[in-house]
Amino acid sequence: MRKLLNTLYVTNPNSYLARDGETILIRVDDEVRFKIPALNLESIVCFGYQGASPALMRLCVEKGITIAFMNEYGRFLARVTGPVKGNVLLRRAQFKLSDDEEACLSIATNMIAGKIANSRYVLNRAIRDHGDKVEQEAIRTAADYLSNCYKRLKASKSLDYIRGVEGDAAVSYFQVLDHLILQQKEDFHIKNRNRRPPMDRFNALISFLYSMLGFDVTSALEAVGLDPAVGFLHRDRSGRNSLSLDLMEELRPYFADRLALSLINRRQITENDFTVKETGAVLLNENARKIVMSAWQKRKQEEIEHPFIKEKIAVGLIPYVQALLLARYLRKDIEEYPPFLCK
Repeated sequence: MRKLLNTLYVTNPNSYLARDGETILIRVDDEVRFKIPALNLESIVCFGYQGASPALMRLCVEKGITIAFMNEYGRFLARVTGPVKGNVLLRRAQFKLSDDEEACLSIATNMIAGKIANSRYVLNRAIRDHGDKVEQEAIRTAADYLSNCYKRLKASKSLDYIRGVEGDAAVSYFQVLDHLILQQKEDFHIKNRNRRPPMDRFNALISFLYSMLGFDVTSALEAVGLDPAVGFLHRDRSGRNSLSLDLMEELRPYFADRLALSLINRRQITENDFTVKETGAVLLNENARKIVMSAWQKRKQEEIEHPFIKEKIAVGLIPYVQALLLARYLRKDIEEYPPFLCK
């Protein structure tokens, strides 16, 4: 098991990363604004950064610290990391199974089953916790439809069939997610999922959260020796971490969607935390990013009992556990991949 170490998020677009011995510095306008010993970090995520010195990058490579660069919308641009490490036999098994349609079907079915079940959990929990404030009939109808989609997965005969079921479930889910926004209804709404760029505040918020989830999932896959680029549902594409996208599917509702709703309903995020571009694109401003990242890190420190391994772990370790379970399946230590299911 890997420890839940620290991630440094750099949100000021004028920041420059530098090195002083074994210490990482963040400079803004040639002034050192922040410093931290390298031994305290596992990764660095920069949003709209100004630059990083070669000496800093070398230090991070030597210390096993990954640096990820995102654009202002939170979309992944590039990552600096050291030599690839991991079990070559595990990766060979991964590559072999990624070319096996039946094996891909089994893994993808379970991952999307997890996503649909967790999406349904989010809807049912809203009825349970806020039954007097939400449109129960519309939410129940969507939850029932998700149950039907879950059952349809049992008849999966192709990856395209799974993608179709997932797409149908996602449309139904996002159509009623707006009912779960209980506060600031005039400023936050969602009718459907839109991105690249997001065109409303809710989509901008979950896009940002999905970016952070994607980084954590990629780190988890690399930690257990898997190749994040070779997936089973999402097929190979240059520059895309397809396996990360696969594993993210089941985790999106639990990690990102619930946190986005909580931030809005508790008024921790308001309309003033967003910038609307002339094109209609919406993005979080720097202060809002700090709020979201703080809530994200706090959430990761909470503890739950993992439904499969039956052990109490920090929420932030869930991606690592799922990556480990996937590796065990590829090694044939367990009969099938068990997705993470909310309880």
